[in-house]
Amino acid sequence: MYTVRDWIYRHLSDPQVVALTVVLLVGFGIITFFGSMLVPVFASVVLAYLLEGVVRVLARYGVPRRLAVLLIFTVFLFCLTLVLFALVPTIMRQILQLVENLPAMLEQGQAALLRLPERYPHLFSTEQISALLDGIRREAVAYARGVASSISLASVVMVLTIVVYAVLLPVLIFFFLWDKDKILGWLGRFMPRHHGLASSVWREVDLQIGNYVRGKFVEIAIVWAGSYVTFLFLNLDFAMLLALLVGLSVIIPYVGATVVTLPIAIVAYFQFGTSSEFVWVLVAYAIIQAIDANILVPVLFSEAVNLHPVAIIVAILIFGGIWGFWGVFFAIPLATVIQAVLNAWPRATDESRAAARDDEAPLRPREIKADEALAGKR
Repeated sequence: MYTVRDWIYRHLSDPQVVALTVVLLVGFGIITFFGSMLVPVFASVVLAYLLEGVVRVLARYGVPRRLAVLLIFTVFLFCLTLVLFALVPTIMRQILQLVENLPAMLEQGQAALLRLPERYPHLFSTEQISALLDGIRREAVAYARGVASSISLASVVMVLTIVVYAVLLPVLIFFFLWDKDKILGWLGRFMPRHHGLASSVWREVDLQIGNYVRGKFVEIAIVWAGSYVTFLFLNLDFAMLLALLVGLSVIIPYVGATVVTLPIAIVAYFQFGTSSEFVWVLVAYAIIQAIDANILVPVLFSEAVNLHPVAIIVAILIFGGIWGFWGVFFAIPLATVIQAVLNAWPRATDESRAAARDDEAPLRPREIKADEALAGKR
């Protein structure tokens, strides 16, 4: 009991630590309870964070901030229009083509499974393969019925979501960039009085999050473009769709690359069979992943805080389970926040105790003189 009381007194008696704890709890509560409603705001903050780095580069070369914001925002609108009217239709068309080809792919897969008992009779029997195919058919029919029952509502919701995002995102991003100082000043009014420790932690985390967001977007773009050119060169079907999956797979370290391997291998197998083209597709994909892990990541994230792979995977599982996609995307920055807080917490208490000792130090000579004077009177 005394140990718990001493720990609470030692760590929570400092107003700086209490202020940091309050800020963290309030931020966690807002994201947890209002996260689903504030998704457009969070997406706008991420994109504004990405564009802010380019605005700072232009300002460093003497361009006025307002002019830099207008230039960068114009380029962003052009890229957004290109994505909405050129890239999204291509992706949707390839998804529809993949759905249309699914029956033929399933028949080809069924024929391949039925040949297993002939080639490997000591491993597979006809009854086992028949039972497996029956189970696959039942699951496929049940899944198709569920998709058919919800596809109309899902399509309407998706269209409305895209429209809302297309309108809200540019507006929010513009004002986040244009009135950045005003917004930050307004938020600063609600900070606790003793927020020096929280500010120091935020400055450390701000650098890491900025590097991570900008580096992650550049990594996605490079891997996406490289995969698309490679798949086109190898004449792989659904090249844009598969390249997009490969680009987005870098959001989830260690796990994304493994998961995306399956659709690439399936499409390549049903297109090329077990020929040399199938092997070349897998080799090319392995080379892309090796370049990403050994060249892109060290170059783009050289200033990021080093986190153990176990810590990264645990952060992905925890924050992804709490906040879904955005939790997965920000798993590493959130883990960085926790690491920064843990590093600052004992330092803060030590500095507080040191400050207390310094405050008491000037009193000691006067106490000694008072004792000597009292002794002389005696």
